[in-house]
Formats: sequence, structure tokens, C-alpha cells
Amino acid sequence: MISTRGQLMPPSPIRKLVPFAEAAKKKGIKVYHLNIGQPDIETPPAILDAVKKAVIPVLEYSHSAGNESYRRKLVDYYAKANILLSHEEIMITAGGSEAIQFGFFACLNPGDEVIVPEPFYANYNGFACAAGVKIVPITSTIENGFALPPIQSFEKVLTPRSKAILICNPNNPTGYLYSSQEMEALGELCKKYDLYLFSDEAYREFCYAGAALSALSLKGLDDQVVVMDTISKRYSACGARIGAFITRNKELYGAAMKFAQARLSPPGLAQILGEAAVDLPADFFNAAKAEYQARRDILVKRLNQMPGVFCPNPGGAFYAIARLPIDDSDRFCQWLLASFSHNGQTLMLAPATGFYGTEGLGKQEVRLAYVLNSDSISAAMDCLAYALQQYPGRVH
Repeated sequence: MISTRGQLMPPSPIRKLVPFAEAAKKKGIKVYHLNIGQPDIETPPAILDAVKKAVIPVLEYSHSAGNESYRRKLVDYYAKANILLSHEEIMITAGGSEAIQFGFFACLNPGDEVIVPEPFYANYNGFACAAGVKIVPITSTIENGFALPPIQSFEKVLTPRSKAILICNPNNPTGYLYSSQEMEALGELCKKYDLYLFSDEAYREFCYAGAALSALSLKGLDDQVVVMDTISKRYSACGARIGAFITRNKELYGAAMKFAQARLSPPGLAQILGEAAVDLPADFFNAAKAEYQARRDILVKRLNQMPGVFCPNPGGAFYAIARLPIDDSDRFCQWLLASFSHNGQTLMLAPATGFYGTEGLGKQEVRLAYVLNSDSISAAMDCLAYALQQYPGRVH
């Protein structure tokens, strides 16, 4: 008998089309993967070398909060982003995923509610299910580029079970970069109603229209802000599974520490890699940021040139959501892999339905991750333009 939790745990909407992609490849079709945020930019050799050269007589457990040497180095990393912390306010986690789970486990009781602007990172649903908490979506729209919904929209859904607001800035899946004014407004809302503010800041370095204001920079919210962070996208090191749970709230940190102790310690070798990453040159991110921006510009331009397609210009991260002239994005994305090819090629997209909490939204939208080189993006857009002409479920 499978547990109720096991039955309710949602499958990944990003990965559910993998069998169709594998089948297409077996038929000799080249698949351009724009469906998942796996960068093709090389992991810095220097941080891999740090692991290779490490002298490790015994690969021991680390402190449950992570190696103190690494946490102290992260203090310097955050200081460069004008975020002042002590190493005792940083907890190393198994990726950003574990940081989000620690936040849910330590701050929310089963049945409590966390308010999230939608569309949102689909795995928030899974983390909420595991913690027994409810996600309450607030809809942002493609017409205004997925800007933060009005504060009144948040207030309308508040209940006695409302305990937190969760944002991702810059945003996955929309690429929207929240303005300082929007962040300040969220901070005031959390003060007014005594809510936690969870901020997923995985894409901090990749902003193309100004800088991201960290929730940790908001005044008067030290006991309410929790930042969930990760090195996965920052250093193109998704497989390292190293993140961070950050709060100035000592009581909350202590509660999260008990969950950290229960899993013993974060990955040992990957902490060496993460520590070496802090020592990369100050200009390290310049090239990657410029590359992503160039890819974004190609992608958005090509999309908006297609009849019936609209794609707002993302301000950060490496994702965009586009509205297509199609009847059903799940059906379309499956059709691309199962029934379509153009010159022996096709592309894999993520249906936007999986990023909405409100039933029925995202039916005409897809998420595209511009994690491939510019030539591949151009070829993928050639495929998409042709596919939209051929798709039997095209709408006008």
C-alpha cells in the first residue's frame, strides 16, 4: 500500500517528456533541449581541480552546518553582494532543494499555507507535499512580463494558516527580475502580517536590467527572511548538489540545524568544490552573463518574429515563457517529440501548465531555457517556426 504522501507527490512536469525525447533520439532525430535549466557552459576547471588535488586520508562527515572554512568564505562572497552575514547564519545544504525543504520544515506546520506568485518553479509543489503544507498561488501575467501581482492580491488570500511568502528572484520560470520597489513592498507586507519571506536566489549573478535586491538586504526583517541559495547555476555545477540555507533568526537557524543533523552532513567533496568557487576571479561571471544575454536576445527576437507568438523580455536568469498559438502546451510539447521533425531535428520544451498552481493556466505557454549555444538556439527556433505551421492544434 503506497502512502497518501507518495500518491500525492507530483511528478516533475519538466522531466515527464523524457521518454518521448529518448524515443525520438533512437529514431535518429536530434533534440534541442530547451526544457531544463542545465547550462552547457563549462564548469570552471579550477574548482574541479580543487577536488582532484585535495589530500583526503579519510572522507569524513563534515559539521552538519557544513565546513566552517567554507561558510567563512561564503561570508566574503555575500559581502561582495552587499549582504552582511556571519558564518553562523549560513548552513550548507544538499543543493538549493534541501534549503527550501529546511525552510518548509522549520517554519511551517502541516496544513499551513505559503503564498507564491505563479508561474513558479515546479518543484516547490513537491517540497510542499513532502512538508504537508499548501501552496497558495497568486497569478502574474505574461501581458506585463510577469511583474509582481498587486500587494492587494496577496492580502485577499491571507488566512490564519498563512505563514510565508515564497519568491524566486530573478525568477524561474519567467526570468522576471523583481524591482527594489517590489521587494520593499513584499517586505512591508511580511512585516504587517508577521509572515516569513522565503527568497530563492539561485540566479543572483544573471541579471540583465540592473541588479537583484536580496531579501537579506531588506530592513527590519532579520527574523523573517530566509534565503535559499545554490551553486548549481552560478558555477554551472548542478551535479555538485551544494546550496545554502541563510537566516539571521537564531531560533530558526537552530530549528533547521536539527533537520541538518538528521541527515548528518552535506556532500563532502562538493564542499571543497564550492569553497574553491569563492576564490574564482572577481570578473568570473562577466563572460557567462554576457553569453546568456546574447542567447536571450536571439531567443526573444526569434520568438516574437513568429506569427501569433509573444515572449516578454526576461530581466534575469536564463528562462523565458512564451505564449504560442496552440490549443494545449502539454499536447504540443509531446507532439514535437513524438510526431514532428524538421531536417531530422526537433526541440524539447517545458509546458507552462506545470509551473502554475491554478488549474487551467499555462495552456498556451511554454518555458524555454536558453542554456544552449546561439547556433543551437537559432536551429531550435527554425524547428519551432516550422512546427507551429504544421501543428494540427494551432489556433488563431
